[in-house]
Amino acid sequence: MYKKKLAFVLFVFFTIIKLQAQTAFKPGLRAGLSLSTISEMHADYRPDFYVGGFGEINLTKRYALQPEINYIRQGSNNVARNFTDPDTQTERVIYQDLQMSYLSISMINKFTFGQGFQVQFGPALDVLLSDNLAFRKTYNDLSFVTGLAYRMPSGLGFEFRFKKGLFDVLDSNYYYNNSNNDYFFGDYNTNVNFQIGITYSFDVK
Repeated sequence: MYKKKLAFVLFVFFTIIKLQAQTAFKPGLRAGLSLSTISEMHADYRPDFYVGGFGEINLTKRYALQPEINYIRQGSNNVARNFTDPDTQTERVIYQDLQMSYLSISMINKFTFGQGFQVQFGPALDVLLSDNLAFRKTYNDLSFVTGLAYRMPSGLGFEFRFKKGLFDVLDSNYYYNNSNNDYFFGDYNTNVNFQIGITYSFDVK
């Protein structure tokens, strides 16, 4: 068993060395505005920020694979919740701003066209770091990312992305409404995130 594990580690190690010898690698940073909400709710978008780092592995002239690690603040503002006041036994509505912070690990496919225009897409695993939800359905999320970008020869770039979560993150039995969905459309409440920001790629020689 030990020999098999050692052989596997050596195989991966030498494969990475071979790939690095055949491809160009550029590390970089990204940051910007995060606009988020939670689907199937009558709520406002939450403005916040994201920041992260990436490594661009150029496999061909037009195609690159880009692993990323990002810190993203998401959520939704002005979320309505109906409940019965235990003191007065009357129906009340309160509005809350929901906040969730994720460590997002993504693998982005990048196709470059013309003079620096890019189409990007790929999966992301979002690990929950903090939140103010009273009840939730899951701590982590699986998302799909897609977007457009433009990178100048200097390494400075501009990007617009859309990230859609796949898991039901919010417990609608707690964040519910008794007035025939006046505030909620349904109980499949997923993360929705728009990102507008800048990137910078470093030349490594």
